[in-house]
Formats: sequence, C-alpha cells, structure tokens
Amino acid sequence: MAPAVPTTMDRPHFIGIGGAGMSGIAKILAQRGAQVAGSDAKESATAAALRELGATVHIGHAAEHLAADATCVVVSSAIRADNPELAAAAERGIPVVHRSDALARLMDGLRPIAVAGTHGKTTTTSMLAVALDALGLDPSYAIGGDLDAPGSNARHGAGEIFVAEADESDRSFHKYAPEVAIILNVELDHHANYASMDEIYESFETFVGRIRPGGTLVVAADQPGARELTERISGRHDIEVVTYGEAEDADVRVLKVTPRGLTSEVTVLLGGKMLTFTVSVPGRHYAHNAVAALAAGIALGIPAHNLASAIGKYTGVKRRLQLKGEAAGVQVIDSYAHHPTEMTADLEAIRGAAAGSRVLVVFQPHLFSRTQELGTEMGQALALADASVVLDIYPAREDPVPGVTSALIIDAAVAAGADVRAEHDMAAIPDVVAGMARPGDLVLTMGAGDVTDLGPKILARLES
Repeated sequence: MAPAVPTTMDRPHFIGIGGAGMSGIAKILAQRGAQVAGSDAKESATAAALRELGATVHIGHAAEHLAADATCVVVSSAIRADNPELAAAAERGIPVVHRSDALARLMDGLRPIAVAGTHGKTTTTSMLAVALDALGLDPSYAIGGDLDAPGSNARHGAGEIFVAEADESDRSFHKYAPEVAIILNVELDHHANYASMDEIYESFETFVGRIRPGGTLVVAADQPGARELTERISGRHDIEVVTYGEAEDADVRVLKVTPRGLTSEVTVLLGGKMLTFTVSVPGRHYAHNAVAALAAGIALGIPAHNLASAIGKYTGVKRRLQLKGEAAGVQVIDSYAHHPTEMTADLEAIRGAAAGSRVLVVFQPHLFSRTQELGTEMGQALALADASVVLDIYPAREDPVPGVTSALIIDAAVAAGADVRAEHDMAAIPDVVAGMARPGDLVLTMGAGDVTDLGPKILARLES
C-alpha cells in the first residue's frame, strides 16, 4: 500500500521546482496523488515532465504564482530570502518546508538507503535504484541526476525500499534516518558552508548518528577521510559497519578492476568467496561505487549474486561520463565533475578507455568559492588531458569574489605542464573544438554548470 501524502504536503508549492533535488520530490508527491505546483526560472524538459504528471509549473518567480490553497512552500538552500513567492508565503502564514524535510517525510514507513559522500552519490544511488528495480523490488528513489534508464531522477515505487541521495553540502542529510547508509568519501568541499575538515567530520558523524539502531553503515576503506570517520564513530555499537575497497582489511575487498573499453569487470572477495561482475561505465572509481551499492543491498538481505548481476543493468546517469555522440570520428562525452578529485577520476577513466587517443577537455569552473579554494588542484587535474579550454566561472547561487577568476586554474595548469587556453565566449567553443580535434579524439565537456549544453553544438559543428 502506497504511503500517504502528509496532510501539510497535499498541495505543495515548490520554488525552483526544476532543480534536480526539488523536481524529484515533486515527482514523487505527484505520483502519490498530491496536487503539486511550483515555479522555476526557465522552461525545461523537467518542467514539461512535471506537467505530464499533473503538476502546475510557472516560469519566473512572482507572488501571484502561489496558489490560494497551497498547504506548504518547499524550498532548497539555493532560494534567496527576497524571493517574491517566499515573501508571499510569510505574509500569508503558509508553512515553509526545506527540501530535506520534505524528502525525509517521503521516507516515513519505508526502508531507506541514504547515499552520502563528497563524490559519487548520484552514480551509487542510481546503481542501487536500477539494480533493485531489475530484481522486481520496485523501489522508490530520489537522485540528483537523470538516469539513462529508467529515465528519471525520481519515482514512487510500490516496494518497501527508498533509495535517496543524501546531500552534505548544506547539512541537510542530518534530517534522514536510514536503515542503511553509504559513505563513499569524506573531503573538504562546499567552502561557503564548511570552514574546516573538522566541521566536515562533525557533520558526517551527525549523519552516522541518524542511522537506525540495528542498521548498517557501508563506508570506504581506501579513502583517508572515510577511514578517519570510521575511527571517529567506532564507539557506536548499535549499528553494523561494513567497509569496502582495495585495502587488505576491507570487509568487501576489491581484488581486481579490469577495463573493458567503456565498461569494467570487477572481482571482489566477499565472505571468503570471490564474485565477479560487470559495471557498464568505465573507471576504477565507478567500480568502487558499484561495490558500495553491492554491500548496501546485501545489508538489506538481497543475495549477493542476484544483486551483482542486476548492477550490470545500470547504463549510466546523464552527465556522468555520458556519451553525447560521435561526429567526424570524434566522440563527445559529458562529465559533471567539478571538484579536483572528480576531475582526476573522470580523466583517468577516460584516459584508460581512450586506448591511446587524445583527450581534449572543455572545463567550466563551478562556484567562485570552490575556485578560490581549489583552483590550483583543478589546474593540476587538467594536466591529465592532452589539451584543455577553460571557460569563465559558472556562478550558480554565488556573487563574484574579487580576484577570483578562471585564471587561477589556468595558471596552475600551465605550471603543471598542461596545454591550456582560456575562452571567455561560450558561443565560440564549437569552432574552437573543431579547430583542435582530429579523428580518434575524445572531447570531454566538464563541469556542473551549463557547459553540458555544448555537447550537441560541438557535434553539429564537427559534422559540418
């Protein structure tokens, strides 16, 4: 029987309904029968998909978009205090609900798996959603990206399992009470909200403290931050801690990752037995994400062999090394990577799959604060490419910071021996890439902003 829609959320209004996290919650509520409405800054395929589910979606933000009978207003941390719809809610006494609280309510009465970590959350959540669905368990899920299959970032399922991406950026993952939690890695990021690694550790410790008694924490054994966190929570004896990775002391030990073009074959040692399965995306880090998903599913009682086979059904998430197409013998691939660790991992994965071909990167830095803190490391990561073009910083929710520009990244890249150039005009990129690329090359559009829109334009220019 489907969980009931909370009374306060039966006619919700979402400000920024087109966002990855917000749209997912809106979709699930609509599928459960709520009368969903909301607004977004611009028209999008997501807005169209929500309308197909019966939601009312306004373009632009205005007080009159807030319906008279709205029972709550749902916001994310990106919504500014001066938003006219938020101001109208305050004037009319309509409750304002943070996105994380809304998602937590959707998990009530179910068996939640919450996937956390500085990197890899979307991929790992997606692997679990696809695998559980392939096994006929009909899970609900809320993911920070669109799956290649079944084609959505969220769904209400009839099964008892709810798989959710747990975002640490604004500490919103403290709201969830999972039966199984995954922590993939712990690194310093989101500098506007965290001043130090100690604050990061404290935040993840709070998240671990939310795991239900008798539940399970699946945590990386190889990544230094994750190991430090495991030591810090060693006094918690009411949960099971399962480690995974290549470390000799890992509970689920990765013995081998064998590249097979744009796929990988993974062998793990589990309970004294070896298990080999296929991951349909390239790279060691994606293989480790799959092993984390495997361990989490086993913690819910799913047989390992069945789950491993089902994980092979996963074909990717949009923007996570997504092949956009090929033209003139050049493959164009889109990457969401925007933190140096992610950039390095994706470039190493593509380098491993490139079989000697050149790798060209169009990189768009994301956020002034991240560039200020990690620009040097971003530049060093670009040294893994054969040549790179760096765009201006995508500001997202931030205002400019004096002195913080893409030049920080370019200078570091040059110092690391990279072939790199700046390009301030995004519209010029298709011509720039066409002038650089030759048959056999792989072009990677990389970043969390609107650089993703360049893939089709680059392909069209190459075809011409």
